[in-house]
Amino acid sequence: MPDQAAPRYLTLEIERTDGVAVVRCHGQLVSGLTGVLYSNVRPLISDTKRVVLDMSDITAIDSTGLGTLVGLYTSSKTAGCELQLLNIGKRVRELLGLTHLLDVFTVIGEHGIRL
Repeated sequence: MPDQAAPRYLTLEIERTDGVAVVRCHGQLVSGLTGVLYSNVRPLISDTKRVVLDMSDITAIDSTGLGTLVGLYTSSKTAGCELQLLNIGKRVRELLGLTHLLDVFTVIGEHGIRL
């Protein structure tokens, strides 16, 4: 029996308190799914002072996913909002490092800079 590819999905849970939006991401941040993240997070940027993307349940990321993170980062900087990545996994950390983006993003939580 041939190996079947894992189902592709991306779901978000958004919690807003005191000018901070925490977005818990579940699934894959890959081509064809990144619009879910962008369309849900982009409006939060103008309404909050800080957006935290909890990446602890991201199972895959590709160049389109990285591009979406960069787009959200750029939008947040323009709007005066702080975008932070929480609990990035090994694969996300590797890709951010390879693309020299690890120093651009504020990484918090497990193996990160600060909470």
